[in-house]
Amino acid sequence: MRVVNRLIANRFFFALLCAPRIVSNATVFPPTKKSSNMRQSTLLLPTLKENPADADVVSHRLMLRAGLIRQLASGLYTWLPLGLRVLRKVEHIIREEMNISGAQEVMMPVVQPAELWQESGRWQKMGSEMLRIKDRHERDFCLGPTHEEVITDIFRREVHSYKQLPINFYQIQTKFRDERRPRFGVMRAREFMMKDAYSFHLDQESFDATYQEMYDCYSRILNRMQLTFRAVQADTGNIGGDNSHEFHVLASSGEDTIAYASTGSYAANLEKATAMAPPAAPAPSQDLEKIDTPNEKTIDAISKLLNIPATQTVKTLVVKGVEGPVAIILRGDHELNEIKAAKLPSIASPFAFAEESEILQSMGAHPGSLGPVNCKIAYLVDRDAAALADFVCGANEDGVHFTGANWHRDSPLDDAQIVDARNVVEGDKAPDGEGTIEFLRGIEVGHIFQLDKAYSEPLEASVLDKDGVSQIPIMGCYGMGVTRLVAAVIEQNHDDNGILWPQPLTPYDLHIVALNPQKSEAVREASENLYNEALAAGLEVLLDDRDERPGVKFADADLIGIPQRLVVGDRGLKNSVVEYKKREEKDAVELPLDQVIAQVAAQAVS
Repeated sequence: MRVVNRLIANRFFFALLCAPRIVSNATVFPPTKKSSNMRQSTLLLPTLKENPADADVVSHRLMLRAGLIRQLASGLYTWLPLGLRVLRKVEHIIREEMNISGAQEVMMPVVQPAELWQESGRWQKMGSEMLRIKDRHERDFCLGPTHEEVITDIFRREVHSYKQLPINFYQIQTKFRDERRPRFGVMRAREFMMKDAYSFHLDQESFDATYQEMYDCYSRILNRMQLTFRAVQADTGNIGGDNSHEFHVLASSGEDTIAYASTGSYAANLEKATAMAPPAAPAPSQDLEKIDTPNEKTIDAISKLLNIPATQTVKTLVVKGVEGPVAIILRGDHELNEIKAAKLPSIASPFAFAEESEILQSMGAHPGSLGPVNCKIAYLVDRDAAALADFVCGANEDGVHFTGANWHRDSPLDDAQIVDARNVVEGDKAPDGEGTIEFLRGIEVGHIFQLDKAYSEPLEASVLDKDGVSQIPIMGCYGMGVTRLVAAVIEQNHDDNGILWPQPLTPYDLHIVALNPQKSEAVREASENLYNEALAAGLEVLLDDRDERPGVKFADADLIGIPQRLVVGDRGLKNSVVEYKKREEKDAVELPLDQVIAQVAAQAVS
C-alpha cells in the first residue's frame, strides 16, 4: 500500500512514504493532507481478536486488544496513535484545571544528580525502586521517581521573598520506578507519565488554602472525566510529611482497599483506616490456668481445641525494635497493619519481623506458643486486645497456653503500651461514630501530601519574611497518575465487547463505518461526504474505509469504543438514511442522511 503524504507548508513536495499494511486491505479513499490519520486504512491500529495470555486485568487486556499500547519490555510500553490521543486528552483536562487553580507549569529533568538526594537524606533511604546510573565521569545520577528535591532546589535558587509566596509549581513529566513486579499494564509500570505539583508557604493558613484548592482541583478533574471516585485519608509512605489524601477510582480490580463509613463521611485507605476505640476491659471472672496444647500453633486450631471464639484469644507477633525485639499483641481474629506498626516509635525501620532464632532466644518458645504473661521483652498491645478479659494466650512454653488471662492481674499494661496496630474489618464502628466500616476496591490515581518542612529544611530553602528574617517554608506535594488514569477509565467503562469511552476522553467523537466500499461507489461517496461534513462541524472522526468484512468492522468498532457510530451501506442509502448507534446501547436507529451529523455534533457536546 503506497501512501502519498503531501506537506505543503513551504509549497513543495516533501516526502513519499511506503507504509506496511496492518491488515490485509486496500486503501479505498485516497488520504488527504487534512485527515489521513483519521482513516482506518492508514492508521496504525493493530487490534487483536483474542485476549493476551499475560494480561490479568480488564484495562490491560483491552488496551492491548484495541491497539492503544504495545509492550517493549517488562513495565515499559509504547503508546500507539489511538492510545496517545486518549493520553493527551487526559493531560489536557489536568492542565486546564491546574492552570485554573493558579499553579505554574514547569518541566524538570528526568535525570537527577545524586547530590540533591543526598542532601535530603533519601539517596540512602530509597530502595531498589530508584534506578541509579553513572555518567561518563562516574558521577552518580538517578532516573527520577519523583521531583521533591529538584523543585526545592529551584525554589531555593529563584525565590527569595515572602512577596513571591504562596507559589505552586506543576509539571506533567515521565517518572521511572523500578517496580519489583510490574503488572496490570500501565497501571503499575516502571516508566509512566505523572502530574506532580509542589507548593511553598510561610504560614499554615496559606498552605491549608492551597491544599484545599488541590483537593477541589482533583475532584474537578475526575468529575470532568466522568469517573466514580472517593477521596480518602492515606499514609504518606516514603514521600514523608504529616498528612495526606488519596483519590481512588472505584473498580473491582483496584489494588487498594478503601474503608468508609456506611452512614458518615469517614473514608480512608485500609493501611490508614482506624475504628472506634473499644470500651475498657471488664473485670476478671476466671482464674489463670495453664493447659497443654501440643502441636496446636494457630488461632484456628486453639479455638477449635478449646471450643472458644477467636475473638477471645490473643496472638503475639515479635518484630525488630529500636532496642531489641518487641512483641505486638493482637486479638486473635485481627491482622497486623504493618504500616501502622512501622510508625510506632519503638519499632525499628525498616519494619521487619524477628527471626525465629531471635524469638526463641528472647521469649523462650517458638511462634504459636507466645503470649504476654511472663513476657521477657517489651510489648505493645492493640486496643482491641487490651479490651479483653479472661482471654486465651500462649504461655511462652512450647505446646502450652493460658486460659483466663487478664491484664494488670496477670500481665502489666499501662496506657503507653496500648496502640492502634491492626487492620480494620467490615462491621467495625467508624471512628467518628457515624455508621460502620464497609469496604470498596479502588485504583489510586491521585495523592496529595502535607510535607511540612521535610524537604525545605534539609535543603536549606528559605525566603525573607516582611521583617527581613529568613524563614523556611512549609511545602505541599500533589501527584496524579496520567497514564494510570487511562487504565482506570477503562476499568470503569467497558463491557464484554470492548471499551466504552466517556465523551471527554474518547479518541474520536464519531466512528463512520463504510460497508463494502470497494464494491459500491454510492457508499464511498456518502461516507466521504459524511466524513468531511463531520470534520467541518468540528468533530474528530475516524473513518473505517478498510476492505474488510462487516463483522470484522463491527467487532473492531465495539472494541475501540468510540461513543457514536454511523454505518453507511447500500441498503440504507436507497432510503437516504444511515444507521446510528451509541456504543453503550444495544440497538441502532436509522437517521436521515442530511440531518445525522447535526445530531451527532449535538450529542458530542452534551
